[in-house]
Amino acid sequence: MTDLTSLTLAEARKGLADKTFTSLELTDAHLDAIEAARVLNAFVMETPDQARSMARAADEKIAKGDVGPLAGIPLGIKDLFATKGVRTTACSKILGNFVPTYESTVTSQLWRDGAVMLGKLNNDEFAMGSANETSCFGPVGNPWRREGSNTTLVPGGSSGGSASAVAALLCMGATATDTGGSIRQPAAFTATVGIKPTYGRCSRWGIVAFASSLDQAGPIARSVRDAAMLLRSMAGHDPKDTTSVDIAVPDYEAAIGKSVKGMKIGIPKEYRLDGMPAEIEKLWSEGAAWLKAAGAELVEVSLPHTKYALPAYYIVAPAEASSNLARYDGVRYGLREQGRNIIELYENTRAEGFGAEVRRRVMIGTYVLSAGYYDAYYLRAQKVRTLIKKDFEDCFAKGVDAILTPATPSAAFGIGEKGGTDPVEMYLNDIFTVTVNMAGLPGIAVPAGKDRQGLPLGLQLIGRPFDEETLFSLGEVIEQAAGRFTPTRWW
Repeated sequence: MTDLTSLTLAEARKGLADKTFTSLELTDAHLDAIEAARVLNAFVMETPDQARSMARAADEKIAKGDVGPLAGIPLGIKDLFATKGVRTTACSKILGNFVPTYESTVTSQLWRDGAVMLGKLNNDEFAMGSANETSCFGPVGNPWRREGSNTTLVPGGSSGGSASAVAALLCMGATATDTGGSIRQPAAFTATVGIKPTYGRCSRWGIVAFASSLDQAGPIARSVRDAAMLLRSMAGHDPKDTTSVDIAVPDYEAAIGKSVKGMKIGIPKEYRLDGMPAEIEKLWSEGAAWLKAAGAELVEVSLPHTKYALPAYYIVAPAEASSNLARYDGVRYGLREQGRNIIELYENTRAEGFGAEVRRRVMIGTYVLSAGYYDAYYLRAQKVRTLIKKDFEDCFAKGVDAILTPATPSAAFGIGEKGGTDPVEMYLNDIFTVTVNMAGLPGIAVPAGKDRQGLPLGLQLIGRPFDEETLFSLGEVIEQAAGRFTPTRWW
């Protein structure tokens, strides 16, 4: 029998339906893989007993012919999603050993469709980071290494645990969240597929908030088809989330293999950055050529306000974080540090509970929202955001179906190599991804090649609002042309 952990989700679904193996066997294979890969630090909590119990329940249903879309499929859950009865910390000391009494909407829909939970995945603290180095549980290792080097690389962030676990074949797919690139950047760094759906496509209810107008849940998976299967279960209207949009969820998997002939693909000139590595430029050209060969038409487009996206994002996101994180005060739940009075209790709890990056962003956010600075910073950033959104609307109004860009400005880097003295160096990793969140659009990252050191690189496709189907069709063209990559096992 093929090693069960090397199957794609679609292959595993067929094997389960054909009774080639059971969900319990599939789950046990992944639990063994997790145990053997603890050096990666991808999981912050393993739930083997719950996983086996869910797998047995799935096997009983499959035997009766009651097969949900994800029946028996073992998944990893980012530690930002509330899981009933299972510790949820957002990888921050301030949440301590918080155990929710409720389930997030996204995960409840996965369990409704028969999926199995293997455990909770590491992420940057409160999803603030581009390398998964800010987690209170320590950094995550990337299963990929540079050729001839033993340096442990970052998997990207904030969904680094999700990307690392999927790439190292520890789970068949994972939930993730994307506020400024936190699904697409780690997917590009690990040769996995990650899609950030349109804002409002997936419910945010039960997901620990970072920046409420930017956060969006999505899957990280081994293939474009697997990502489509996962998103179909994760998406849908939720009356508990007022930003959730009440429109039908299409069968995303049906978009795989559809012809892209006649589609217009925009190539934005503003994404050609000064000093962009030649191999990123080459990869971008190759991706465009693959789409053209499949019948798509390439057109140059202009997104003139792109250059303001990163600074505007790093005003809007910290402002919303400052507001959202005000609830962590040491009174109701989580960590509590003592103080002589209530103010000192707040100060001591927040100083001890939040890591350096979270404190930095909360302070920036509080500053830009304060009297005298609100108009100069926050209001101006929101106006820039409107202009960024309009740039995309103008492109789509001219008949452009999707926009092709690089996913990241480089391949994965070593743990501790960036952002030590200059946090902006780390923030620049999000340069190609933040515009999509600012405009609320869907974006997918697909593995497209390798750099000269043998590390994976990804391409990004940006779509019209609620047109994830087109991204899946185009993404599959790139996947077929580039092939799939897996890391050489060293752990």
